[in-house]
Parts: sequence; C-alpha cells; structure tokens
Amino acid sequence: MGSLVSKKGSANITVPGRNKSSKASPSSKPQDDQGENSDISGKQGGTNSSEGGAKPLPPPDVGKPIEVKVCKVSDMQDGEMREVDVGGGKALLIKEDGEFSALGHKCTHYGAPLVKGVLCNGRVRCPWHGACFNAKTGDIEDFPGLDSLPKFEVTVENDNVVVKTNKKVLEKPKRMKEMSCHSPDNDTVYLIVGGGGAAIACAETLRQEGFKGKVVMATKEPHLPYDRPKLSKALDSTGEALALRDNNFFSVYDIEVLTEKEATSVDCPSKVVTFADGQTIAYDKLLIATGGKPRPCTSPGSDLQNVCLLRSPADGNYISQQGRGKNVVIVGTSFIGMEVAAYFAGKASSVSVVGVSSTPFGRVLGEQVGSILRKMHEEKGVKLYMNSGVVEFKGENGKLKEVVLQSGETIPADLCVVGIGVTPNTEFLSDSGIEMTNGALDVDKTMQTSQDHVFAAGDIAHFPLPMADGEKVSIGHWQLAKAHGRCAALNMLGQGVEFNSVPFFWTMQYGKSLRYAGHGAGFEDVVIEGSLEDMQFVAYYVKGDDVLAVASMNRDPVVAQAAEIMHSGRTLSRADAEAGSDSWKSQL
Repeated sequence: MGSLVSKKGSANITVPGRNKSSKASPSSKPQDDQGENSDISGKQGGTNSSEGGAKPLPPPDVGKPIEVKVCKVSDMQDGEMREVDVGGGKALLIKEDGEFSALGHKCTHYGAPLVKGVLCNGRVRCPWHGACFNAKTGDIEDFPGLDSLPKFEVTVENDNVVVKTNKKVLEKPKRMKEMSCHSPDNDTVYLIVGGGGAAIACAETLRQEGFKGKVVMATKEPHLPYDRPKLSKALDSTGEALALRDNNFFSVYDIEVLTEKEATSVDCPSKVVTFADGQTIAYDKLLIATGGKPRPCTSPGSDLQNVCLLRSPADGNYISQQGRGKNVVIVGTSFIGMEVAAYFAGKASSVSVVGVSSTPFGRVLGEQVGSILRKMHEEKGVKLYMNSGVVEFKGENGKLKEVVLQSGETIPADLCVVGIGVTPNTEFLSDSGIEMTNGALDVDKTMQTSQDHVFAAGDIAHFPLPMADGEKVSIGHWQLAKAHGRCAALNMLGQGVEFNSVPFFWTMQYGKSLRYAGHGAGFEDVVIEGSLEDMQFVAYYVKGDDVLAVASMNRDPVVAQAAEIMHSGRTLSRADAEAGSDSWKSQL
C-alpha cells in the first residue's frame, strides 16, 4: 500500500516542471497588505521550518532587536485589545484573564485591522470575514485565511508592559505554522481529490500536524489552488495572480499537486482512484473535495457562443474581455451573478439581470435587504428583470445576439453569464458505495463518509452543523470549505475532532461589503436594526424566538460578535434582536 500506480505500473508522480532533488527554500517575502476592496490578494506565505525528508533551512536573519514599553499594566482593562506602536511598526496588544500577549495587528486574509474585531474566549475574530486566531499564540483557528499571526514576546517590568521583537519579524504581516515534509521511509499515501479551499486546508493541516507520508492533491484544473471567491469580483485576474501558494511552497513541503487530473471513479474496498488519463492512484486515506459546478441553462440556444458559465480564471478572463463595451446579460440573482453585474457596471455598454424571484438575494437576505441591494445596482445603471426567466437565446452565425424572456420581451445581448446555482461535482462517485443526499456526500461530525478511510469536504459535503443542533446541511461557503478540510485532515490522522464552525460569508459590490454569519434557512421574519436606506444596518433572521443568522453593512464588528456567540453554543433571541446589538453584545 502507498505506491502510486498507473496502467503501466509504478509511477513517480510529481508536479510538471518541478525537480525534487533541487528543493528551493520557502519564500520569505511577505504578502503585501491588501485592502478589502483590492482586486486580488497576494499569495499567502511566511517563515517556516522543515522536518522529515527535507534539509533544515538556515536560521533566518532576525535583524536588530526591538524592545518597547507600550503601556502601564493598569492602562488596559481585561478583555481589551489595543493597537500599539513598536519600533516603527505596530502590534495588537491583548489583555485577557489578566495576562498580556502581542500579535500581528492585521488579519492574514485581506489585512483587516484586528483591533476592530472581537476578542472572546481566548481568540480574536476578524471583523471583515471571520478568520479566528488564538489570542496567545496567534495560530489560525478558523478561516478563510491560511496563515497565522506573528507573535511577539511580552513582559511586565515595574508595572510597564514591554513588547520585545526584532525588525525582520515586525515587518512580516503573517506567519506560517511549523510544517513537516515527506520522509523517504514512509510510503503512506493520503490522497486529496480536488484543488480548492478544502483541499489546500487539508494538505497544509496534514503537514502542520507532522504527517510525513505522501500528500498528493489531484485537481482537474490547470492551476494551483487559488482564491476562488475573487473570480466573480475580479474577472480579469489570472490563476497565477489568485494562487494561494506558489510552486515553491508545494515543493518545499512535499505536497504533490497533479493538475489537469480528473477523477473518474473511486473503488473504496480496494482504496484506488481512477483518473481520466487511465492512471490509478492507491491511497491509505482519501479526501474528496471536488466542489460544485455551475448549473447550466437549458433554454434553446444555450449552446451559442458567449453564453457562459463562470467556474475558472479562464472563464473569468474570457467573460471580462467579451463584455467590455458590450451588452451584458446575467441570468440569475445569486451572489455570483450580482457580483458579475457590479463588475461590469461602468465597463459594459449595458448590464441587465434576469431573476426568477421578486428581489435579488431575497431567499437568503429577505425582501427588505434585497430591495436595498437592488436599488444600489439600479443606481449604477443595472436594469433588473425580476419574476422572469429566459425562454430562448437567439444568435447570428452561431453567436449570441438576444435573450428572450418569459414576458416576450427581448434584451440585446453580446454576452450572457449564467449564474443560477451549482450542483455537486460527484457524478464520478455513482458506483463508489458512498451514501449521498441530492448528490452531496453524507459525512459524520468528523467529515468521514459512509466508507472507511474516505472523507469529504466543501461544497459536496452534507454535514451536521453544530449551531443547527446537528441538522445535516450543504453550504457552499469558502470559509466552511477550509474549515471542513482542516477537520478532515485531523481525523485522517485519527484525532477524533468534531467539526465546529459558524458559517460566515461576505459579498463586495460597488465598494460596499455585506457580512453574514449563521444559517438562516427557513427564517420567518427579519428584524432590522439601523437604517437600510443609509446602508448602515444589522439584519436578524428569526424563526420562532431564535435568531438563525445575522447580516450587516457598515456595522462592524456586529456580525463577528454574533458569530462568536453562535460558536459558543448560545442563540440570540428575538428579544435580543429587537433590543439591538448594544444590548446583546454584553453576552460575549
């Protein structure tokens, strides 16, 4: 067990263009700080160490020591965070349970100021997208970021709080956890099928936890894992620009990434995966994280040129090029569809959106919030055709020219982007024996499927959600996919860890960001705090007396605060929502 086998026998599978005998050292270049409105995020990286089969790296040049008195002990209250100046840089100073710690002051995801986030139960939650870090060590504990925060030494001297570090550490906004490498005498194979957020989180967690067997990631995409939520926000970004890690990272830590490698079947009793090229790979443990695929429109003419789906950077690049200065139609009022509409506003000659509901986002955010977001789009020149659908795409010489609606109205269209949801990419598992629900793989609290040694994560997982009393759900959130991947990795290693994370997502349109935490399926009422018209509000999604989810615009860190309460196992009530966030945040 453990060898990688093809039809022709033994195969040494490596990433094309990579020489294992000339292993490069990991890049020490920190990611540039990226604001929340930036088009793309830099690759995530930092300092690290090597174990197992890799040669130890030379000790880093730490630079000149820095020692700064930042405040008096009595200056800070318990449970307080403060951004302090340290030798020309900044640190996040934390006081919790009477003890001080100092960490990097910016979230390692997109650079949010953590001082504006939430400190609760020994961890700091980012105000923008919900990433969580251990308040003492800086280790990342929940996603969507990958890297941890740098940690600085703190001492108390004569009632002064002193932060000690050095220039090199202070200059780096993030830190990579210690990671192992493959040991030549360990032929155990942990195979990951898929190349998204769940896949990379799993691979990195395996190495962070000291696994020294082979880690193989097989993805049908031509790219290394990339920041998928950026696709609909920055259509002109390349896979390389969106990459979460570079080739060097995967080489250093012996994570073999096989691109353009599509799985076609899984033989669970034999522990073998077969791929479209005829090759087979035997595994000891398997994670399936193949994600969702866009649901196509089946109306006549949907095969015309320029009727597009958005799934990859190449799709995004094509859509961006074809839509500039042209008539663009988006079918579907999902978050992806409306983000594409926002991208083209001001770039296309016209932007039209067709939706089957009465309000964009109505199913998830409710009519009130959806109406405000609709108004925001209309003020930017986007025309919405609601309570409608497409009956036909008409073209000329094989290329799209018009979209015909159910009402009989015709919209000029040089490009149409279809965003009507996704379906689980699991057809290749039809004979695997893995239990499924509506195409999603049923997993338990440890992310294991009905088959031994086989785990699932991300959009294709039908998993028990703790905040919903263990009800099984399928949720396509980037943050959850990474959390799934980490949990699966821990349990592939036999640690018996149960999944526990609060769904957290966001959308950015016209420079406005909406945050959402929880699982609001089946909500019956929406309680609004603040002003919808001013786009400065909190929306509580209520069923009976319970708040299922919370959304906000321009009210940070309310959603992060709500997420921490949900994570603790508590539930906000309708009375809490009606009293407002200033009242219930005392529960933290």
